[in-house]
Amino acid sequence: MRRGVALVVLTSGLVCAFASAGGDARADGCAGVLSTCINDDTLWPHAGPGLFESIGSARTTAEGRLAFGVVTTYLSRPIVLQLVSPGQGSNQYVVDDQVTGTFLYAYGVTDRLELDVALPLTFGQGGTGLAPVTGGAGLKDTAVRDLRFGFSFDVLKMAPEGSAESRGGVVARFETSAPTGDEDQFAGEQAAVFVPSVSGEWHVGAWFAGAEAGLRVRPIAQLLGARVGTQVLAAIGTGYEILPRGLLSAQIEAWALPTFAEQATPVIVGASYGAVPDGSHIVPAEWQLSLRTAPLAGGDLAIDLGGGGGIPLDGSLPITTPRFRFTLGLRWAPVR
Repeated sequence: MRRGVALVVLTSGLVCAFASAGGDARADGCAGVLSTCINDDTLWPHAGPGLFESIGSARTTAEGRLAFGVVTTYLSRPIVLQLVSPGQGSNQYVVDDQVTGTFLYAYGVTDRLELDVALPLTFGQGGTGLAPVTGGAGLKDTAVRDLRFGFSFDVLKMAPEGSAESRGGVVARFETSAPTGDEDQFAGEQAAVFVPSVSGEWHVGAWFAGAEAGLRVRPIAQLLGARVGTQVLAAIGTGYEILPRGLLSAQIEAWALPTFAEQATPVIVGASYGAVPDGSHIVPAEWQLSLRTAPLAGGDLAIDLGGGGGIPLDGSLPITTPRFRFTLGLRWAPVR
């Protein structure tokens, strides 16, 4: 009975998300070259168990069990505008400082199928918003962000700990980001974003590694010369168990989002801003070093603390890439 209800809820949500994706932009703020319908936080943690923040786990929540958690992140200057003006122009910190928490929920429908929900909320933020361009108000102190939901399927089930010297697993996911957030706060997108991905893990002794590859399929939103649309999702990480049985481990990870949309050069046309395509492309990318502990014998409870920053692949940090980021994660995810 519970499985049937969970599947009905997921199916209803997917239908609503597809309907949103097929419609028009939900607000005038999503159109033109001054769109605020850009999600400034590119770290979308998965529900359920996990060794990394940017890489989905190769395990799913145990059948009939509920997993939950919260990942809190501090971002510094994920969106900076370079305004065109006489002389050398100026930099405006549209989103300067931001603290966001993502509440994560997962339910194990079977020993291989898991339903996932992620609810991000911005607890506090500061920045100019588009006030330097439009003359309007800056950012609000808090914001509701786009809800994400979907499912995970265990394609190659990971063997239990201690069953072999080396072990690994693969999980396929399909998630949807629904346009429920505050689009005028750079917290929501103009339509649904569809995120198919595959993640895997490999353990050899005290060493472990993970990787994830996928897509974030969305319509293009533009903020002056920056254009954010469909992106490739690529993440990789490795770690080492400093203390046995998950008591303490250290891991380093990196993720990148190569963007298909051609970028543009902002220009002033009369009294308004415009943009001319320039043939370039952006790759928002970050790295993070973290410590993780799973103090309970079963490893169901995990706490991690990490920090890192943007990777200037072309010498500068593109839109949605912060100067630095700190994360604190707490998860309860039974897997057996």
